[in-house]
Amino acid sequence: MAAPAQDDFQARRRQLLALAYQMLGELAAAEDIVQEAWLRWNAAERAQIRSPDAWLTSVVTRLSIDQLRSARARRESYTGTWLPEPIVETGFATEPSACLEVAQECELALLWALERLNEVERAAFLLRQVFDTQYSEIARVLGRSEAACRQLVSRAARRVREATPRYSSSAEELEQAMVAFAEAAAAGDREAVLAMLAPDVVAVSDGGGVVRAALIPLEGPQRVAQVFTHIASKARREGEQQQLPPAQIRRVNGRPAFVALNGTQQDMIMTLRTDAAGRISWIYMLRNPHKLAASSAGWRPAGAGHKQV
Repeated sequence: MAAPAQDDFQARRRQLLALAYQMLGELAAAEDIVQEAWLRWNAAERAQIRSPDAWLTSVVTRLSIDQLRSARARRESYTGTWLPEPIVETGFATEPSACLEVAQECELALLWALERLNEVERAAFLLRQVFDTQYSEIARVLGRSEAACRQLVSRAARRVREATPRYSSSAEELEQAMVAFAEAAAAGDREAVLAMLAPDVVAVSDGGGVVRAALIPLEGPQRVAQVFTHIASKARREGEQQQLPPAQIRRVNGRPAFVALNGTQQDMIMTLRTDAAGRISWIYMLRNPHKLAASSAGWRPAGAGHKQV
């Protein structure tokens, strides 16, 4: 393994991982893509590569497109709503810095919006809007004309805007909204919950067919309030309230989120977005145990300096 080749690759690894993760919505799959790119880079005649950045970006993009195409069939037959996998900050000093940086740069709301795009639209949008790639280079990577790539980006950007909350609250505002919402839902106070929800609120959840979760997105304040207060009321009626897993507020993809625990294992991750009026406009709830396990490598149990709720 030539040291210069490794150094050149490592200098670009974080950006390559960010591109692959935002293409796929799965960190482990993204890391596999980056590893394959390294193998190809290490075997390439680098003297013939004029631009390492362009070469590596092209390889990762094309590998990601192929991977996403093969994953589409699985996602279409998936039980319920397929949600992108989060990256949970563990708090360990040894946590890979590349993963942390990628998490902080890519909110779950954006990953959810990107699911509206096909593989080529997603690649064009990310290369241009996120990684500021020139259209001439996007055209070379995708094998399209520059004009076609401009149309791809324009169409993709419109779809992403339609699906992405337009206002980004501060971490403090978001945490306050999360706690207030959780307390009102737990108390079964439907009117209080309704008052916190935006008229166009959407709640998405993913149980993967393994645990109970809504199979389709919940739309509108009445439906969202009904479901969340019903869950809390059912727990109270069955006397399970004291047995519900405790939750911590953690950083997930750079934003505060509830992480419910069952022992040292994650049981649920929930985060949300608010609008300019402070009302909740988007709720993400992941319950699929396989995805939770993938996001919790290096997990620390409660009592490690994170807020309890």
